[in-house]
Amino acid sequence: MALAFTQAEAAGARGEVPIGAVVVDSHGVVVGAAGNEVEALNDPTAHAEVLAIRRAAAKIGAPRLVDCDMYVVLEPCAMCATAASFARLRRIIYAAYDPKGGGIDHGPRIFSQPTCHHRPDVVGGVEAARAEALLKAFFAVRR
Repeated sequence: MALAFTQAEAAGARGEVPIGAVVVDSHGVVVGAAGNEVEALNDPTAHAEVLAIRRAAAKIGAPRLVDCDMYVVLEPCAMCATAASFARLRRIIYAAYDPKGGGIDHGPRIFSQPTCHHRPDVVGGVEAARAEALLKAFFAVRR
C-alpha cells in the first residue's frame, strides 16, 4: 500500500487527483504501478488502476493477471472494477471507501452483479484515514 500512496502523492504533485495503484505478482514483485494521468493524457480512462493493469499485463505478457493483487488508494470506480474483473485480478486491497464514486462496495457494486464473470477478493479500508486526508487536502486547495 505504501507504493500506491507514493504513486498517489506523485499524481497529486502533477495536479492530478491523487490516486495511485500498484499491481504485484504472487511473489510480491511490483509488475505495474501508476498514478492518475487523466489530465496529462486528456484521457478520462487514464485512472491509476487502469494504467497499472495495462502496465502489469504488458510486463507479464498476458491479458490476465490471475495471480496478481492490486493495491489502490481509493475504492475503484465502476470502470476500474470492471477492468480488474476482466484482468482476473486475484485480490484488490484499497484504502478509502468512496460512497459517491465507488464501484465495489458502493454504487453499482460491480462484483455483486450476476453478469460479472470474475470476482476478486476485496479488502477495503486499509489505511483509510491516510487516504482520506490526502484526498481532502488535495481538494481543499482547489475549492
